[in-house]
Amino acid sequence: MTAWTPPWPGTDDEADEERGAVSPGGAGDAPLRERLAAAVEAVDAPDVVFAVSRFGRRFLHCGGSAPHPPVPRQDLRYEIGSASKTFTGLLLAQLIQRGLLSGGEPAAACLAPGRRTAAAPVTLAHLVTHTGGLPTLPADFYLRALPAWGTNPYGSYSAERVTGAFLRHRPRRRPGTRWQYSNFGVAVLGHALAAATGTPWAELLGAHVLRPLGLSGVALRAEDAKADAVGHAKDGRTPTLAFDAGGFEAAGAVRATPHDLLTFLEAHLDPAGTPLAGALRAVRTPVLRRGLDHRHVHTVAWFRHPTDGGPMYFHSGATLGQQAFLGFRPDTGTALVALCTRRFRARDAFVATAYGLLARDRRP
Repeated sequence: MTAWTPPWPGTDDEADEERGAVSPGGAGDAPLRERLAAAVEAVDAPDVVFAVSRFGRRFLHCGGSAPHPPVPRQDLRYEIGSASKTFTGLLLAQLIQRGLLSGGEPAAACLAPGRRTAAAPVTLAHLVTHTGGLPTLPADFYLRALPAWGTNPYGSYSAERVTGAFLRHRPRRRPGTRWQYSNFGVAVLGHALAAATGTPWAELLGAHVLRPLGLSGVALRAEDAKADAVGHAKDGRTPTLAFDAGGFEAAGAVRATPHDLLTFLEAHLDPAGTPLAGALRAVRTPVLRRGLDHRHVHTVAWFRHPTDGGPMYFHSGATLGQQAFLGFRPDTGTALVALCTRRFRARDAFVATAYGLLARDRRP
């Protein structure tokens, strides 16, 4: 079988980085380049990258208030925080496609075999869709994290604490009846997948998602000070420590380059011919709606909102010093990656700018 090769148009990265842009194409692409430049300018952060793939052709614009780093901004590895959940959702979908799991397994039975299962158990499907009745974080998380709240709140909360808190938790509502966004739930999902398969989550992700899609620049922890983007506090000047996800790896540990993130999204735009075609289609399928007008749609891994031309899929994320936005529009053949190295602050323009750029996109 011929290996799938992700699209990667050649660009003169070094020369274009000095101008702030990396964008193959001709004069007809000028409006898109202008929108990317305006988006970068709208975000006040030390390092900013807006990257677009349109029908496989890539356009990047980089900037920021900090001097050019030794490694070009488009080659740095950025923390994507909660956008990591899209990787975990795809992993679960692929394990289901391969027949290794069904998604209906009770998470508690995976984590503690032989344990008596509740009449209405929290399943793997509940965890990935935020309908397991779990809070955003475990009840004792804040007390344990408080001493390191501004530097490393997740790092001191281990995998054992995450799973222990889940096994002690008693949902107030029947699983599957109410949506509540939960870092806790997706973290538990990662540990449940590891327990059910006998393989650590990081190894599962590598074997079933990263390597099949050719995502060579993805890491799950800080590895190289030169290759990893440095986050900053709200002031945009004070460096922050590299993010340590602790026991919440599956919910927020992914670090990736803009090009790897575009490759990830391009696979979602055009699953045919990829090794994960079935799973990539599955994670685009709506599984629940919420809100009075039912406009808020969720899939296995993505938020899904309507646009004039068709649905857009997106997920944002943030750590203590970086932010990320990933999104794609099948109707326009467009994927968008936005990254910046500053902590979220009140009335932050970052997510709104990225969302607006994708939502207002038009077929070229």
